[in-house]
Amino acid sequence: MKWRTSQEELAEQISMNTKYMSSIVERGKANPTLDSLIKMADALKVGTPELFNIEYEPKELAQRIAGLISEGDKAKIQLAAKALNTIRR
Repeated sequence: MKWRTSQEELAEQISMNTKYMSSIVERGKANPTLDSLIKMADALKVGTPELFNIEYEPKELAQRIAGLISEGDKAKIQLAAKALNTIRR
């Protein structure tokens, strides 16, 4: 997908350092937080998954979610819930 916003414009819109934005987008050297990804998606007026263009088969996705829940890690479950809520937007 092609957006009509430059990296610099996007970084400015979400109050992110332009060098950090470049390290995410161009070089893949940085790991942005979920909150940063949500801000990027909101600024671009797209869903968070569109940033990655990731597609899972429904059964595989359900298995991944079930596996995460069965691990019982409260922080991971809360992060997953936050991501799912973002996707539902």
